Amino acid sequence: MLWLLLLLAAAPPTKVIHMTAERFTFIPSQVKVKAGTVVEFRIHSEDTNHGFRIPAAGINEVIPKRGKGELKVVFHADRPGRYEFECSKPCGAGHNMMRGVLIVEE
Repeated sequence: MLWLLLLLAAAPPTKVIHMTAERFTFIPSQVKVKAGTVVEFRIHSEDTNHGFRIPAAGINEVIPKRGKGELKVVFHADRPGRYEFECSKPCGAGHNMMRGVLIVEE
């Protein structure tokens, strides 16, 4: 039992971000966390399939279309900085505007 308490005490904090993808936006489109946080994005779509890419982290996944579930993505926010995210699956005329940023603060 003591080993479990030590393991839990050493685990970094986790922040769950519920996000909606829909032509042509992510809601929220800006997320702030403290360095050392494990960020778990839970993303669902209100329309078609979308992509979720964080180029600096090598993350590129597909968000299922409306009614087909959600995407779970884990990002380890180890270092302060701005991490841009974007839709990586062409979804219409406003696709290039479907972007956001994860800000990791000290």
